[in-house]
Amino acid sequence: MRIATWNLNSVKARLPRLLSWLELRQPDVLLVQETKATEQSWPAAELEAQGYESAHLGSGRWNGVGILSRVGLSDVTRGLPGQPSFDGAVEDRALGATCAGIRLWSLYVPNGRTVGHQHFEYKLRFLDAVRAQCAAERAALGAGTPYGLLGDFNVAPLDQDVWDIVAFDGSTHVSAPERAAVAAIQQASPTDPLVDLMPRASIDPEDTRPPYTFWEMRMLGFQKGRGMRIDLALVNDPLVRRVSSAWVDRDARRGEGPSDHAPLVLDLTD
Repeated sequence: MRIATWNLNSVKARLPRLLSWLELRQPDVLLVQETKATEQSWPAAELEAQGYESAHLGSGRWNGVGILSRVGLSDVTRGLPGQPSFDGAVEDRALGATCAGIRLWSLYVPNGRTVGHQHFEYKLRFLDAVRAQCAAERAALGAGTPYGLLGDFNVAPLDQDVWDIVAFDGSTHVSAPERAAVAAIQQASPTDPLVDLMPRASIDPEDTRPPYTFWEMRMLGFQKGRGMRIDLALVNDPLVRRVSSAWVDRDARRGEGPSDHAPLVLDLTD
């Protein structure tokens, strides 16, 4: 079984690439973020033609999350209980579903803009809503249920997860409050904490480059390695024990209209 997460940065702009990637990599479940699609413009028919059920939450602005599955899609949850609003709107940033007995969430965490900005405080409140949902849901599901929070967290948990930690001094994505909020999510169920799966840099097992999932698009940022690991897979022990490999599909972001994100792929033993 194969599970992946990918910030598409517009499903309309990257639909041909998405469809070709699905055919090439054959994921059983794909969680997507920043779809920038409405429920009407979401390409459900095209995805169904490739064998995928899908659920989507989006209003066509800058957000939008989706889940594609060819192994079942049930118990769909749109949004987080207690999810905070920003500028009077509850944004489309969280979508949960159960696929082949695995409870998964596609998450698109707010960027935060700058430390101290109201959007930064919104980001922390959103992460706390994820923590609260995770604690409540996992208590209801029980410890044996495989569980994963995947998506664009807009947080680099470790200093080595950014291309130059000195360049990020005082910036979002690496601040102590953001990292603490992600750590709190991991400990939402203390008896079965979520593990931050560290992928390798590419499909090549010998690739020793940093496992970035995002690169700056300006001034040859990808070619110069100006990247970050901000697309995460936080998974519990029943799911960890099934993961045989985790890797970043760097090549998926290349080609016409290159994307700033690459898919994070988890291969499972069954």
